[in-house]
Amino acid sequence: MSLAWWRLELLAPPELEESLVWKLEMLGISRVALHHTPNAPERRQLVAWLPASDWPQAEREQLQWALVPLAATFGLPPPSLAWVLQDDEDWNLSWKQHWQADPVGERLLILPAWLPVPPEHGHRLVMRIDPGSAFGTGSHPTTRLCLEALEQLAGPGSLGPIRVADLGCGSGVLGLAALLQGAASVAAVDRDALAVRATAENAALGGLQERLRVRQGSVEVLAELLAGEPADLLLCNILAPVIEALAPAFDTVLAPGGVGLLSGLLVSQAPRLQQVLAELGWQAVLTAQQSQWGLMMLHKAR
Repeated sequence: MSLAWWRLELLAPPELEESLVWKLEMLGISRVALHHTPNAPERRQLVAWLPASDWPQAEREQLQWALVPLAATFGLPPPSLAWVLQDDEDWNLSWKQHWQADPVGERLLILPAWLPVPPEHGHRLVMRIDPGSAFGTGSHPTTRLCLEALEQLAGPGSLGPIRVADLGCGSGVLGLAALLQGAASVAAVDRDALAVRATAENAALGGLQERLRVRQGSVEVLAELLAGEPADLLLCNILAPVIEALAPAFDTVLAPGGVGLLSGLLVSQAPRLQQVLAELGWQAVLTAQQSQWGLMMLHKAR
């Protein structure tokens, strides 16, 4: 007897993207893709595949209610879920059809590993990733803010032979973008073992594994990777409360003359975070924002 599948489709506003993926994974739904067109990055569609035998009507209704609090956190209406019943299929191939080349800024291109480089983007620096490993594919506003800030730091040339620290690396997108733009090396950490594996695999896809070291852990492990020589550039795309908790150890991973890019925070959270960092001897300036998300640039206070 062939297996039937529910294909779940819903719009995923930028504020909800990571929360929705996290919630679905917590509920055991791992066959997930996020699709958006480059000319409308703010309009994302989340698609998931669920075995029909495991998701009768009552279970599907409970899933709808489970997503309501996520939207309420941002003052958004509950996402509308569309269910489509499908016959058995190679869901992996179907899932891959929802991904495409994604240009970022003027110079970067995020490219699913199985796709060729589109001719119109042949001049860009290509970052090959496996979206199946999740943990960020460059589409979330906080990640794009960091990628665009990296490009601005590089200017018309390159970042130069700097050492980069990536705290909470996820899929490794930020560190890989730094390497493509001239950084000498990246030391990266994440608390999630799957994120560590995803970063290593994505580095290998681009032939960058020799210049990127990644381990499981937090800021103290990152300091160990740096071997007592704090980095020139710190990338930290994690939630504001976590940044606040880790900030006392920033001296161990960012050199006094270095620059930090802090994202993952809501614009409304910036004033408190700036105060906390100032008390620790850092100056943080909100330099960019998209929707409710912001990016701060960090320097040692003079």
